[in-house]
Amino acid sequence: MKAALLFDLDGTLVDTDHLHLDAFNLLFAEHGFQVDRPTYTAKIMGKPNTGIAETFLPHLARDAALALLARKEEAYRGMVGELAPIDGLAELLDWADAQGIPCGVVTNAPRANAELVLSGLGLAHRFKTLVIGDELAQAKPHPLPYLTGLERLGAHPTRSVAFEDSPSGMQAALGAGLALVGLATSLPPETMQDHGAHVAVKDYRDKRVRDLIAQRLVA
Repeated sequence: MKAALLFDLDGTLVDTDHLHLDAFNLLFAEHGFQVDRPTYTAKIMGKPNTGIAETFLPHLARDAALALLARKEEAYRGMVGELAPIDGLAELLDWADAQGIPCGVVTNAPRANAELVLSGLGLAHRFKTLVIGDELAQAKPHPLPYLTGLERLGAHPTRSVAFEDSPSGMQAALGAGLALVGLATSLPPETMQDHGAHVAVKDYRDKRVRDLIAQRLVA
């Protein structure tokens, strides 16, 4: 049975959540409200735009709300400058290549965002597949995006590992049967573990990351 590593994007490969928060508030200001970082973390981070529209823009028709959120994504892309991957990521990808383990990205971000960020990081060629939640019948927290990533890579969940930073993403990964590394970029490690992360780490340099992968390889 083949193994794979599947990564969320924002907050997992790169810390861009502060840019997303700024872009949301730029557009939400047109409707007379703002969100703070705790609200962003609890109610926006990792969720698809359809769910964000229902939570924050119920006064708008669905098409109008999604159009506003499309403008938010445009604003976000305009804010993206020089990007740096989470520490240790490049080394982990090198190690996975040496082990013959394919890697993929599984995200609720729009494709234009994901392609911009992966290109900006210089990592687009390192991933064998890019799964976009909104292009499927169900986005995260449904497990379908992770199941799709596994299928595309020909991998089995019991031998594979997901990397996530949000509760909705963690729910999706666990629902797909993957082992889970929580990246504590926005949430404290104990919260990640409360949501089911097998290990919660600050970055990819933590020895427990490769230890967990090695455990799955012999499962």
